[in-house]
Amino acid sequence: MKGLFSALTVLASLAASTIAQDQVIMPAVPEPLIHTEPTLFDLLTVESRASIFFSYARETKASRLLVDQNANISLLVPTNKAVMALARKPHQGPISIEDDIEISEEVFEGRSKENVERWVSLHIIPDSPISLAAHTFPTLAAGKTVTFTAIDGDVTAPEWTRVLLNGEVQIVQMKKAANGVFYLIDGTVRDE
Repeated sequence: MKGLFSALTVLASLAASTIAQDQVIMPAVPEPLIHTEPTLFDLLTVESRASIFFSYARETKASRLLVDQNANISLLVPTNKAVMALARKPHQGPISIEDDIEISEEVFEGRSKENVERWVSLHIIPDSPISLAAHTFPTLAAGKTVTFTAIDGDVTAPEWTRVLLNGEVQIVQMKKAANGVFYLIDGTVRDE
């Protein structure tokens, strides 16, 4: 009987090792990335007062910055009212000497796209967070800067409520995102 018990123990141990060799060990599944803060893209999606700017921005190369978690940009977002008040819309660009010359639809589309890229780039500061009072910052538009000047106001109020953009545009709201800050503005950054 003792021999039988020893034989069964050996068989059981062989079976266990065979089963262990046949088992496939699954690699650890990475945890999904969970962001606690929305991105600039997310904030623009739900900000109805900025839907026109967002429509333009979505169609540009700069739109990738709106979703990039590492972008850290400051976005100057004109209200719909500010965009509608423009004499020439962003896709039209600045007044051209050639306005009365006929161009092909393909050339028109190319120019419109370039104009929108430039206009959106004027509204992006490639840094965040920033201190606004009495500072000048480069934008993504080559050679263009924006300047914030301090105005009188309640010193206990947030800094963004106590500055003007380029001497005339007021910031009406500020929202923080995972990849930067967006300032809702009651005007636009001009390409002058």
